[in-house]
Amino acid sequence: MEQARDAFAGAREVEITVTGRRSGRQISHPVWFVQEDQNMFLVPITGADSDWYKNVRKTPMIQVSANGTSVSTPATPITDADRVEHIVAMFRDKYGPEQVERQYPKHDVAVQVPLG
Repeated sequence: MEQARDAFAGAREVEITVTGRRSGRQISHPVWFVQEDQNMFLVPITGADSDWYKNVRKTPMIQVSANGTSVSTPATPITDADRVEHIVAMFRDKYGPEQVERQYPKHDVAVQVPLG
């Protein structure tokens, strides 16, 4: 997992693959992310309304890929407002406050992906 953390650390975005809650198909999306300690955090663009977030809630396994490295692991939805705001603040630090506000109009949830 340390190798995965290093591979992801240099990436601007990762590709996530989730299982469709109705179709059961594997669905991939590029997403922005931040890392803290041994975790990766994702924020769905339209918050709890995002399809990929709804898919993770139904089937919490997620695959994350970047720079030739791929990890499959359980994902944990985060709904606590203070934790979500902390994660969004990390997004602002990484991507810039204007970009985050433009790209993420709703930030009521986040997703934790363990990398350790």
